Amino acid sequence: MDDQLDDQLKDIVRVENEYYVRATSALADDRTRVLKSGKTFAVFNRYGDIEALGPLQFGLFYAETRHLSHLTLRINEQQPMLLSSTVREDNAFLFIDMTNVDTTTQGDIVLPRGTLHVFRRKFLDNSICYEQLRLQNYGLETISVSIGFHFDADFADIFEVRGSVREKRGERLPDRATEDEVAIAYRGLDGVERRTLLRFSPAPHVLNANEARFDLRMGSKTDEILYVAVSCEQDSEHSLPTYRSDFGGLTKQLATSLLQECRITTSSSRFNTCLARSEADLSMLVEGNPETDYPYAGVPWFSTVFGRDGIVTALECLWLAPAIAKGVLTYLAKTQAKETIQEQDATPGKILHEMRRGEMAALKEVPFGRYYGSVDSTPLFLILAAAYYVRTADLDFINSIWLNIESALSWVDHYGDVDGDGFVEYEQKSKKGLLQQGWKDSHDSVFHKDGRLAEPPIALCEVQSYVYGAKKGVALLAEARGHFETRDRLNREADVLQTRFEASFWSDELKLYVLALDGNKKPCQVRTSNAGHVLFTGLASREHAAIVAETLLDEQFFSGWGVRTVRAGEARYNPMSYHNGSVWPHDNALIGLGLALNGSQDKAVKILSGLYDACLHFDLHRLPELFCGFHKRPDGNGPTHYPVACAPQAWAAGSLYLLLRACMGLDIRAGEQKITLINPTLPESLNEVRINGLRVGNACVDFLVKRDRHSIAVEVLKKAGDLEISKSI
Repeated sequence: MDDQLDDQLKDIVRVENEYYVRATSALADDRTRVLKSGKTFAVFNRYGDIEALGPLQFGLFYAETRHLSHLTLRINEQQPMLLSSTVREDNAFLFIDMTNVDTTTQGDIVLPRGTLHVFRRKFLDNSICYEQLRLQNYGLETISVSIGFHFDADFADIFEVRGSVREKRGERLPDRATEDEVAIAYRGLDGVERRTLLRFSPAPHVLNANEARFDLRMGSKTDEILYVAVSCEQDSEHSLPTYRSDFGGLTKQLATSLLQECRITTSSSRFNTCLARSEADLSMLVEGNPETDYPYAGVPWFSTVFGRDGIVTALECLWLAPAIAKGVLTYLAKTQAKETIQEQDATPGKILHEMRRGEMAALKEVPFGRYYGSVDSTPLFLILAAAYYVRTADLDFINSIWLNIESALSWVDHYGDVDGDGFVEYEQKSKKGLLQQGWKDSHDSVFHKDGRLAEPPIALCEVQSYVYGAKKGVALLAEARGHFETRDRLNREADVLQTRFEASFWSDELKLYVLALDGNKKPCQVRTSNAGHVLFTGLASREHAAIVAETLLDEQFFSGWGVRTVRAGEARYNPMSYHNGSVWPHDNALIGLGLALNGSQDKAVKILSGLYDACLHFDLHRLPELFCGFHKRPDGNGPTHYPVACAPQAWAAGSLYLLLRACMGLDIRAGEQKITLINPTLPESLNEVRINGLRVGNACVDFLVKRDRHSIAVEVLKKAGDLEISKSI
């Protein structure tokens, strides 16, 4: 019997580890440089290289396959000396400045370091990675210099790159080289032929399947320009565009950002820099995607559609960019489950968790081709639909997805509540799927006070909050459509849920809502940030909401940078873990919104201030997916990086927008053509926040929120159309 139990435990660990992102080297320490265009993204090191011996995430990826696994630049067979490396503020270009190191022959220096300036510029456009290399000889003499590119393509599926081991792979096809072009090809087990084409201009002096070399003679004060284009192809043939002689004037035509219509500027230039990076990250994660206006979750591991991530990102940006919410709702309605498919954890009405297009997904080696293993995407879909209507009054769109809304509600009531106790639970059905199906989906994220993992089916506290918010929200939509009986029924069901929830989930001992109820209805008496998500939907009672606010901001919960996912001192607390003690920006943003809606705006300001301080320490002022939960030290050092966090990550980028909305107390009701700022509050680092071009229906307004002695004033700067804007205490 013990042997059988042992085998079962090993199977669980094996399945969970199958999707574990291995950390053979940290993204954080390597200062990666990320570019993305639609289904293509690239992860370079600071030199602009893809190192075959470096961190596994480096590469040029297209449709979740790595089309370039090695690309290095060498000058006289040596790595250049790095001078600077940055991604432009709008994420369009990667710029690298380098110079040569000392080159010696028989002990004599023949090319002193600093003689040759090397400027490398890279950008992506659809499935092509472009590179311009400009060389300038600042020396007084003519020099001989060898410029070498070394390259390879392993065509690894994204899950292989993350660490999954495949029993069998496809066939590497013969390489083909001409005087200026190399083709590397692979036929997958799915029958798809994937190719990487590299074109060099001018034609190199040496070109083969793994190397291009230019042997140059450069006079004093002269320059040379070389071009490289790498095209990622699948099945159909494509041809690389011809280079123009004036490539230096070529600029990437960027689509208009969904976040550009409404502009936010503050009195702090550093805060503005953080906002600019967030805007650029969100734009990059949306632009070019085949799913219109849908933000991909993050690079490198999650550059695809995720239901939960898309919904939360849309909620974060809803007040200034409602088009994102419409895009997310449209695609998720289109892909809503219509039947029970156990291997996909799908049941009728359920909203998508994850969409994958790679070889392993096509072959069902992983279940994520179209996977529904999240318990919260469905109620969150309903919350977003209601919030979108309140923000836009777009009843025509709500009518167009009404059948999807009804189907999602039906899922909540029937398939979501697996044991009929009035709470929505989850239990893994797919053998290859996720064990934990809340937003904290690590296999060890749901546990009891003594550290034992909870047995399914599991009812998470925040999921009940989402269900409550969903029913209240759809009741509002039903009223707008004239369905008053449906409105009344849903409101009654929400009220019953609230009563049951308070009785089953509140813990006087924890001064918090418990993490979950396990399959035996035993409460997981653990202090976690999940309880903070109970606040923003209104499920928490006023009395308990005030207590939750105090608990979440105590010294064991709040690290100084943000609220930890698990409070210090709990059995599985580990500040370096993925979900059991780390700090997640989006988690903090939702908590901050809940605090503000329950009258604790001072605490929302504290969270915004902590995340803003953290943002200043991160490379490019970019908030990552998460960071370690170590306490803020008085020595001025920044937060501790989590080794394999995605950056950029959509809901991390959106967190500053939601926290700013929470602190300003911004409430927009398009049906009433009304904007209210309820008890607006600003962090000490901000004296003013200016909003330009905020549209509500056909009206538009510019206004200023500023510190005025001991209070916050709101000043309307310009208004067009019928719109009321007011401040409320």
